[in-house]
Amino acid sequence: MFPSASYPLTPEQIVKNLPNRLEPTVITHGKSVACYANFYKDDNNDCWLGNVIVSPDYRGKGAAGFLIETMEMIAKEKLKIKKLNLLCHNTNTRGMLFYKKLGYKPFDISLRFRPSGEHVACVHMEKQL
Repeated sequence: MFPSASYPLTPEQIVKNLPNRLEPTVITHGKSVACYANFYKDDNNDCWLGNVIVSPDYRGKGAAGFLIETMEMIAKEKLKIKKLNLLCHNTNTRGMLFYKKLGYKPFDISLRFRPSGEHVACVHMEKQL
């Protein structure tokens, strides 16, 4: 999810985060939400993929790949972004390996905090689009 969120994620947590986000994107399957993501820009105007969330019911079924492909297309075609960045929590080994498989490369690590105060190392990754 994202450092300021707590499990279980609620619509209110997503809505609270929206004012600073671009292109919130929901992928559905029938009436179910399969996954969600958005973008944000940092102080350097770099574009970051954020809030990537995949429902447990859709993990391992191609939903995440479809979501990331969709977000990359939006970034490239609509936002005219040439490089997309993302953060992946150190506890998300599966995510880091998934992003590597999609061509994202690590370039930095930063410290973040969960609402509980717990430390999270965020691996910064990037991909040229």
